[in-house]
Amino acid sequence: MSRQLIFRRRPLASYFVLAYGIAWGGCLAAVGVKFFRGEPLEFTDTLLLFLAMLAGPSLAGLIMARVNDPWSGIPRLLRRMRRWQVSPRWWIMAILLPPSLFITVLLVMSGLVGPEFTPRFIPAGIVIGLLAGFFEEIGWTGFAFPRLRDKFGILAAAIILGLLHSVWHVVADYLGSSTTYGIYWLPHFLIWMVTAMTAMRVLIVWVYANTRSVLLAQVMHASSTGALATMGPALSPTYDIALYAVYAAVLWLVVAVVVSASESLR
Repeated sequence: MSRQLIFRRRPLASYFVLAYGIAWGGCLAAVGVKFFRGEPLEFTDTLLLFLAMLAGPSLAGLIMARVNDPWSGIPRLLRRMRRWQVSPRWWIMAILLPPSLFITVLLVMSGLVGPEFTPRFIPAGIVIGLLAGFFEEIGWTGFAFPRLRDKFGILAAAIILGLLHSVWHVVADYLGSSTTYGIYWLPHFLIWMVTAMTAMRVLIVWVYANTRSVLLAQVMHASSTGALATMGPALSPTYDIALYAVYAAVLWLVVAVVVSASESLR
């Protein structure tokens, strides 16, 4: 059986194999030798990890769109990425909801726990957010979500995609931060990447389900990642876990409100 035929018969499985394979293979190729030798990673190493991760879902999404519909797959995807004429309230949600929630958590914790949680401002985080949002959602929302939705329904598909998206981070996050977090790396990953980001995926899906705009999903992803990268304070591992545990709880509370109030996620 040809590779193209397998891709067409198993589009979802093929997409995730490609997204994981490109990202994980690129990460290991970029810094694997250095990491396993115990050498510290430098800025250029972190940049290579980031670029390898961006390549995974974006290239996988484009490849699978082309293979599954050679003539119109990519043009249709690009049209959904250009869909900007939606109600202003969805633009407000996509742009402002993630940073508003995150900065509220930081301000409350800085007041109740200590000044360590005071937000900071790192301008480069804006660029990180924009790149992550634009490239990743080509695959996650542009290709994978509609097929998961058709198979499982909207809410279940959102949670499944959130979990799969979380696991996709595991290699880069381990290579990039396990030395820093030590024995706290796994709880940090489970609370931040799995628990909090799965909730954020449900909120991204909520916006997409009401707009059918991949662009809005890209904007909300950029807003979320950009907020974390721009405002997140440098904390000890235990404080970092505490911060993202509270943030995850707030995100899931918002998800509960959205699910109970919105027909689009039922």
